[in-house]
Amino acid sequence: MSLFKDALKNGESVFRDTLFLNFDFQPKILFARENEQQRFAVAIRPLLEGHTGRNLFVYGAPGIGKTTACKHVLRELQETSDEVFPLYVNCWKENTTYKIFYRICEDLGYKFIQSKKTNELLALITAKLNKNSAVFILDEIDKLEDTDFLYSILEDIYRKSIIMITNYRDSYSELDERIRSRLGPEFLFFRPYNETEIAQILRQRCEYAFVPGCWDEEAFKEIVEKCAEVKDIRVGLFLMREAGNLAEEKNSRRIMMEHVAQAVLKVDDFYIKPKEGLDEDLQIILDLIRDHSGKKIGDVFGAYSEMGGELSYKSFQRRILKLEEGKFISTEKQSGKEGNTTIIHHIPNRKLSEF
Repeated sequence: MSLFKDALKNGESVFRDTLFLNFDFQPKILFARENEQQRFAVAIRPLLEGHTGRNLFVYGAPGIGKTTACKHVLRELQETSDEVFPLYVNCWKENTTYKIFYRICEDLGYKFIQSKKTNELLALITAKLNKNSAVFILDEIDKLEDTDFLYSILEDIYRKSIIMITNYRDSYSELDERIRSRLGPEFLFFRPYNETEIAQILRQRCEYAFVPGCWDEEAFKEIVEKCAEVKDIRVGLFLMREAGNLAEEKNSRRIMMEHVAQAVLKVDDFYIKPKEGLDEDLQIILDLIRDHSGKKIGDVFGAYSEMGGELSYKSFQRRILKLEEGKFISTEKQSGKEGNTTIIHHIPNRKLSEF
């Protein structure tokens, strides 16, 4: 018996091209981010006139288009001028000064740089960029292990615009004072998409990625609702891909509610990181919250300090945000006689379907 006997025939797939379901895909039309893209353009525009640009500190929740909007502007910049170098660095991958300088040198076309030291890489960068100008896009800046490269860029590159992207506004306060005083950025907050905007975005991707007429309308609306609940476009794209795969596994030419329901059961594999993947300090704080679930954030921080924790209160708050983002915990604001406070709850094995 052939393993593929019952498979859909060629040309009967529900997919047209799954590339369009990748979160990194750059659509021609970017919905609901016109104002933010304009802010990027205003910051970069002085470079086209031979002046130094403005710096931006961009922050907002994951999966709401910060990086996509910025790359849209860079693409248009490349089509407009070849006098400004667009340099994008993902600080999750390149998280030290040496790695960042090495990556920039590669993007500038330098070869045979494996044996060069950090200061030699910087010399190559300044030699090329100071003849023109550059836009530095530093994504996921909260993942940096050191920020010495920022001081060097601010001091040694003449005409530049630096755009820093992060999920956490508090990342700025953790920068060295020397860097903050020289950076002087404008702050740009990305609000979450509303349900109407999410529907527009997913509808556009659906038209690109799937053959016409293969989606049951109620099934598509269910994905929009699930995506709106977690306010993360990546979840919607994941669910669309998984629902399509499940439909094909059952030789169905239509993607129905049953396929979406099964896809939702898989979403934790994508959206919620396993506890074992957390950094050591996050694991310690999560265990502490499990033992103090339902208490005020100040009380939990007090318990953390008593056990010898070295993080400041602001850094502790930032770790709380990361755990909430990963759906390990939930928080609620409460008002009382002593003012406003945050209550923290531990979430044991919570699923997207329970939201």
